[in-house]
Amino acid sequence: MKVTVGGSLKLAFRPWVEGLEHIPAEGPAILASNHLSFSDSFFLPAVLDRKVTFIAKAEYFNTPGVKGRLTAAFFKGVGQLPVDRSGARGAGEAAIKSGIEVLERGELFGIYPEGTRSPDGRLYRGKPGGLARVALATGAPVIPVAMIDTEKIQPPGKVMPKLMRPGIRIGEPLDFTRYQGMEHDRFVLRAVTDEVMYEIMKLSGQEYVDMYATAMKRQIAEAAKAEKEAGKAAKAALAQAEKEQAAKEKEQVAEEQAERDRSAERPDGR
Repeated sequence: MKVTVGGSLKLAFRPWVEGLEHIPAEGPAILASNHLSFSDSFFLPAVLDRKVTFIAKAEYFNTPGVKGRLTAAFFKGVGQLPVDRSGARGAGEAAIKSGIEVLERGELFGIYPEGTRSPDGRLYRGKPGGLARVALATGAPVIPVAMIDTEKIQPPGKVMPKLMRPGIRIGEPLDFTRYQGMEHDRFVLRAVTDEVMYEIMKLSGQEYVDMYATAMKRQIAEAAKAEKEAGKAAKAALAQAEKEQAAKEKEQVAEEQAERDRSAERPDGR
């Protein structure tokens, strides 16, 4: 996949990279990145010599049929790891377990602390569960990563990607071994996550928003729904007004016709 997908991406988009020296030649490490585009999980591994394992929903791997098998093969090839989102705790516990297993094998584990793609290009508050718990459980260093302009390559609604140079800026590793054994302390988890997000913000230059991206997406969806409903209501009100106006005009025409008929029946024509 590095030769085919990775090579094609580098040839077509020519991504620039800063800080490659911060990626260890061997041993476990966590790559904590901002998340602007679906392509982030492809551009980052493409510029590294080592394999990076990200997590992905299990549906990408167990869809039946030829298309499902091809999709599963593709995601396995680019280093995606299936995570079953069912169960009481959902993807959270499964992602943590998978991340720990990857790091215990001495590999690189990629994670997006925001938990989802940014809806507007800004950097959102990191979720404290996955990143911090995996880091404290394994003692692996956390390497902050900033993806630059990847959201501009294929904006929502666009089918064809725009050929432009995205950037990848890699920061110095962060050591959180001082907190080992405290992975169940929510204040420690929040402190670790916020420190990582601060480093990502410095690398990316993004505006920081102190709320979760998932909450912002809900707000955007609710606003769009309200706007749609308001538009429907306005359209219905306009249609009703037009209907009433047409009825008035029809009634007026009928009255005028009746008056003309009455005038025609008078002997003097008046």
